[in-house]
Amino acid sequence: MTAPADRSPVMTVRTPEDVLALVPVLLGFAPHDSLVMLTFGAARSFHARVDLPRGPDALEALEDVEGVVAQLLAPVRAHGVSKVLFVLYTADALMATLVAERLLAAFREAAVEVVEALRTDGRCWWPGVHDRPGAGSGVPYDVRSHPLTAEAVLAGKAVLGSREQLAHTMAYDHVLAGGVVAALAALPAPPAGSGPGRGSTRDPTGDVAACVRSELASYADGEAAPDDTTVAWLLRALLEPGARDAAAELVTRDTAVQHAGFWTEVVRRSPDPLVAAPAGLLAFAAWRAGDGARAWCAVDRCLEAAP
Repeated sequence: MTAPADRSPVMTVRTPEDVLALVPVLLGFAPHDSLVMLTFGAARSFHARVDLPRGPDALEALEDVEGVVAQLLAPVRAHGVSKVLFVLYTADALMATLVAERLLAAFREAAVEVVEALRTDGRCWWPGVHDRPGAGSGVPYDVRSHPLTAEAVLAGKAVLGSREQLAHTMAYDHVLAGGVVAALAALPAPPAGSGPGRGSTRDPTGDVAACVRSELASYADGEAAPDDTTVAWLLRALLEPGARDAAAELVTRDTAVQHAGFWTEVVRRSPDPLVAAPAGLLAFAAWRAGDGARAWCAVDRCLEAAP
């Protein structure tokens, strides 16, 4: 689930094409085999995306759809949402119909208006709630030239082709990481009996905030990314819980986007045994920035290294 950042621009949608252009902008990627929910009428709106089953056993997997419905309905009730709109990204019309029927029944029972439940296969869309003339065989659309897509590009917001592409932006880069691995090997070993992360002459807790502030200022100004020695020191220091807390306390809604960019750079250069801490900080920064999809990808990266 993602709530937009406090200073997110207001976007107005009036047509199904508007909705289909808006969703990738909100998520940061074009969803596939997904159920997306947009909410309206609450003090703070939010959106959510869950995977839809796919493949030859997709219909059998629908036994779990009640859990998905409950998962989406819980925050809707908690935040006082009055209206929702669903988009089902799938070429499987039968599965989409079954999922939409369960969603409509559950949300209407909860007195939440379902504005629409669109289905799209990426080329055409179909309505699920309101009949529309000529929509029976699907209405062709293309969001690439849509004004909302153009606005996102002009604002510098990347819209990737899939969630996998988003996850790849924080994947381990062997070339970039080579210097960090060498710098880690050159760090002094922790003294006998010391806690994790205490192998440097710098205090891993007291100095980490100053280090991040300094590096973040340079990174935000378009200067060079943090050097290998600094990244290595941070990775060692972040083994200390207090150091992780110090870095997390620097993240505010105003600075979250910059922190997410910085920690993405660090995560890409972090060997697996040390990536959990920076990936966790990336997840937190992305969440504070209102970028739930990026936050979940970072959580996945963290759990891959530290299940």
